[in-house]
Amino acid sequence: MSKSLEDVIVMGRHAVPAETITPNPDTLLAGHPVQSLANHYSSADDRFHVGTWSSEPGRWRVNYTEHEYCKLLRGLVILHDQAGSSLTLTPGDDFIIPAGFRGEWETVEACEKIYVIYQP
Repeated sequence: MSKSLEDVIVMGRHAVPAETITPNPDTLLAGHPVQSLANHYSSADDRFHVGTWSSEPGRWRVNYTEHEYCKLLRGLVILHDQAGSSLTLTPGDDFIIPAGFRGEWETVEACEKIYVIYQP
């Protein structure tokens, strides 16, 4: 099926209602990280997604079944792996979290990111 410019999504011009979410209470380690999710695009097979996500400070366990590319727009985030290592991320950082990553996501300062997710 052929697509046209009407099918092109310019995220800053594409109004999408944001959904308010919180981490699963079983994974929450600290804080009360209220989050906002605005999914701008999902493929027909529901395996590819693009949008924006933001979070208030908090820390929770993560178990990635998807591959995720992120661009941090604002805030301060620390990723912790199960081996005890950590990675600090600041605005402008582009990073990829591969499927199979297990650890903790810590939002130190309220953050916002663009995400691109592929679910194998």
